[in-house]
Amino acid sequence: MEEKEGDYGAFTEKFELKGATSSNLPLQGLTFAVKDIFDMEGFTTGFGNPDWARTHAPAKSTSPVVLATLNAGATCLGRTVMDEMAYSINGENKHYGTPTNPCVLDRVPGGSSSGSAVAVAGKLVDFSLGTDTGGSVRVPAAYCGIFGFRPSHGIISTEKVIPMAQSFDTVGWFARDLQTLMQAGQVLLQLPPETSNQPTRISIPRDCFETLGLPTDKIYQIMNSSSEKVYSSELIDNEDLDGYVYKNVPSMQKFISNYQGKEATLPALAAISHAMRLIQRWEFKASHEEWINATKPNFGPGIKERIYEALTANYDDLDLCIAIKAELKSALDNLLENYGLLAIPTVPGPPPKLLMDATVLENFRAKAFSLLSIAGMTGFCQINIPLGMYNNLPVSISLLAKHGSDMFLLSVAQELYATLKEQASIAWCSAS
Repeated sequence: MEEKEGDYGAFTEKFELKGATSSNLPLQGLTFAVKDIFDMEGFTTGFGNPDWARTHAPAKSTSPVVLATLNAGATCLGRTVMDEMAYSINGENKHYGTPTNPCVLDRVPGGSSSGSAVAVAGKLVDFSLGTDTGGSVRVPAAYCGIFGFRPSHGIISTEKVIPMAQSFDTVGWFARDLQTLMQAGQVLLQLPPETSNQPTRISIPRDCFETLGLPTDKIYQIMNSSSEKVYSSELIDNEDLDGYVYKNVPSMQKFISNYQGKEATLPALAAISHAMRLIQRWEFKASHEEWINATKPNFGPGIKERIYEALTANYDDLDLCIAIKAELKSALDNLLENYGLLAIPTVPGPPPKLLMDATVLENFRAKAFSLLSIAGMTGFCQINIPLGMYNNLPVSISLLAKHGSDMFLLSVAQELYATLKEQASIAWCSAS
């Protein structure tokens, strides 16, 4: 498979918009790309769909996040392809084409911030801006073998960013290396540097890795050995997360019985996923139903069905789902205490092949959302850390920390990264 016009099909528009040029700016000399969901003055925000672009005027002002990045000295090289209305984690777009995953050419790049991830993975820019509602930074970062950061909910402004589901929408970013990820994070987060990078607890739940992950990639072993080597085995807790959630989220039990999630492999985490997706559908419907009904846009396969489901779903359990969201945050706050970490697989396995069978893909998506909804429903920050290639496929792990602990999480990632890579190399060499 060849690159698409030399840029892997990452961009909807290419241009050069230079940032500020004062000396000693934090992002001076770096280039970035912007997902086509952020308003930029004079550009029409396309939201991944030609009918949206056709029915909306060019933006009159620029997103504060994009402005902050330009003012910090970075140069914008274009706007990137995204999944329609941000309603997919796959990265395929029937209108603008599917960006080619530079890491593994016959696999999807992940969405909905597909073009932003591909632009970084393909070395077209130094970093890029995306959004993450249900996984739209974390998934493409994992699929493309790069770093991706989903910040604590509400920490970074979403003004002049088209909403998908406001309770979960975040502005995230991608980079190939931790230094650039941290540089961009210091500008975007506007938080003081963290005084500690020493966790007081490291939760590495066995069930998330062995049931929802892919045990053959050994990331459970890699995370445990790395944590022990850098910190201490006394900090490590391998308690199953599903059982903890079931015991500590009281509203969960009624919800499981309502939709028969008990049939799922990890029923409590599956229920969390269902609850998040119901709230997400409700908020998406509130934001976009009027435009969809008035415009009757042409949507691609998969997206069309998902949007129709949002417009026609039964929302009787909405209040119960909101209660579950609050209880889960409280339960995981208690689990992690002040400086705890939660380690989980970012996704259930390697990126799916292009045009994968819908039935197989749906099972993968269900497992993925059992993992992805943890940060969504708690508002916690999460970083995807690439571990390298195993069997010619990208492998990643995620670390999560409590809401507002974004700089702490970035600091811990810097502390752990070299050892994670070293332990991955040891584990994979012993398996070959």
